[in-house]
Amino acid sequence: MSGHSKFANIKHKKEKNDAAKGKIFTIIGREIAVAVKEGGPDPANNFKLATVIAKAKANNMPNDTIDRGIKKAAGDTNSVNYEYVTYEGYGPNGIAIIVDALTDNKNRTAANVRSAFTKGTGSIGTQGCVSYMFDKRGQIIIDKEECDMEADDLMMLALDAGAEDFAEEEDSFEVLTDPDSLETVRKALEDNKIPMMSAEVTMIPQNYVSVTDENAVKCLNRILDLLDEDDDVQAVYHNWDE
Repeated sequence: MSGHSKFANIKHKKEKNDAAKGKIFTIIGREIAVAVKEGGPDPANNFKLATVIAKAKANNMPNDTIDRGIKKAAGDTNSVNYEYVTYEGYGPNGIAIIVDALTDNKNRTAANVRSAFTKGTGSIGTQGCVSYMFDKRGQIIIDKEECDMEADDLMMLALDAGAEDFAEEEDSFEVLTDPDSLETVRKALEDNKIPMMSAEVTMIPQNYVSVTDENAVKCLNRILDLLDEDDDVQAVYHNWDE
């Protein structure tokens, strides 16, 4: 894992998101609504909702905003008509890209995602064409500057709580879990007052690919920026070594 600053990537994303925090809250609000519709309003009995709440807290969404979203969804489940869709494809130089979206209009979303790939000289592929290159894991990122606990103690705390792996980067700690154990590990860290930059289920590349061609880099950024601007897109995963 060394050689790739997970926090740098998270920080880069957060700097973008801070300028459009409304979009992040809208995205999480949709996820809350879908989770409540599927499993009810009690996070203790709804793992998906608990995971979304963890993501909301990592993005500094106020507790009252989270609670309002849950109550609204619980009282108006018939109005929730979003569905999850995933697209897989390739950017320049064969970079693998996965796009998760939550939409009320699949035709619109598919057209927008396809357009983003096309404008960056990429291409949409079939389901499964690149996802085999990624592992689905729970991932918690902790900023070293905000964490007072020693690395060894933090590692033992995480592993004792059920984490599968722990890595120290230049500016951050990364905790990896089985997706089903993410909430348990996150709660253990929260109970010990460990500040978390992010806590979510993600797709982690098995290998990273470097791109040196300037035009390819420009096109890759074009794809990622267009996807980031799309309100239906929830998350984008890729194996580009930025």
